[in-house]
Amino acid sequence: MDPDVSLVLDFLNTRDVEAGTDVLRGERDWEAWAAARGLTADPLPEAVRAREALRAATGDREADGDTAPAVHISVRASPSVDGVVFEAYTAVAAVYAAAARLTALGEWGRVKICPADDCRWAFHDRSRNRSRTWCSMRVCGNRQKARAFRQRSTPSTTHMEQSCG
Repeated sequence: MDPDVSLVLDFLNTRDVEAGTDVLRGERDWEAWAAARGLTADPLPEAVRAREALRAATGDREADGDTAPAVHISVRASPSVDGVVFEAYTAVAAVYAAAARLTALGEWGRVKICPADDCRWAFHDRSRNRSRTWCSMRVCGNRQKARAFRQRSTPSTTHMEQSCG
C-alpha cells in the first residue's frame, strides 16, 4: 500500500470504535504511535483536532472538522515524478503532507469512513469506480445487508392486523 495512504489511514484509525480504544487518549500512547513511525509527536490536543478535521474531510458525519490545528509544512519543487516535496517535522504535519499529496494526485476521495455506527473505520477504496461503501463487505457490509433483509422479511404489524382483522 502507498506509504501516504498507510500513514493517513493509521492516523485516522487511532480511534477504534469497535475495540473501544483511542491512541489519542493518552500522551504516552500518542508518543509511541509517532515514534513507531519515526515522527515527533505534536501536543496531544493538536493531534486530536487534526484527526477530527481529517475525518470530517473524508465525510465522517460524526467528526468535528471546525478545529483543525495549524501546522508547518515546507513545499519545494523536485525533479521527481510528482514534482513537489512536502517536508514535515512533526507527526501531524507528516499526516497533513501525506493527505496533501493524496489530494494532489486525485486520491483523497478514495479515503473513506465506514458508515457502520459500530465500526467507523477509515479505509482506502481501491474499487475501479470508487463506489465501495464498507470497510469490509465480509463484516460491516454483510451485517448491514442482513439487517436490511430482516427488515424486508419481517411482516409489519399493520400488515398483520389488516390480514387478521
